Amino acid sequence: MNVMMKYSCLLAIGILCAFVNPMAKRKLMADKSLSTVTYSARHPLHNWDGVSHDVNCALIYNDETKQPETVAVSVKVASFDSDNNNRDSHAMEVLEGLKYPNVTFVSADIKAGQNGALTAKGTLTFHGVAKPVTLQATRKDAGGKLTLSGEFPVNMSDHNIERPSLMGMKTEDGMVLKFNVVFTL
Repeated sequence: MNVMMKYSCLLAIGILCAFVNPMAKRKLMADKSLSTVTYSARHPLHNWDGVSHDVNCALIYNDETKQPETVAVSVKVASFDSDNNNRDSHAMEVLEGLKYPNVTFVSADIKAGQNGALTAKGTLTFHGVAKPVTLQATRKDAGGKLTLSGEFPVNMSDHNIERPSLMGMKTEDGMVLKFNVVFTL
């Protein structure tokens, strides 16, 4: 199913590109050396972050309006590093990273607000469960780069994930996903 979701994302971008006026719109790919997706989780005994620098992201950018119109993001579960190999291995086990190797977000509904604010309505697929989400992002343009950053909550229970436990205490259900994705304009 995840292979199908990955190809669905690629197909969606391909279809979007087929209808794009080449003079007005273009596909931008995230710069992996500058982009990150981070999850923050909490347990009664400690908090931690896991960071991925393997962010695959494509954006359709309208040169006439100077706005992003669609986005597709895919991050490998195995690419998150929390600076603790045991925790990362356990996360792969709990998240069934071999069965559901990617976390994806796809949106064709991006609206610009004031002062660089963006709202993207789309679908987050995590642990094989697709859910509609609305993300708030902040846009910065500097030095020929477009940077989109923001964060949003994700509940493990919404995605059929059994909360991990340590010393008989489970982690909190809610996590926060943070993103900082950089494109060359």
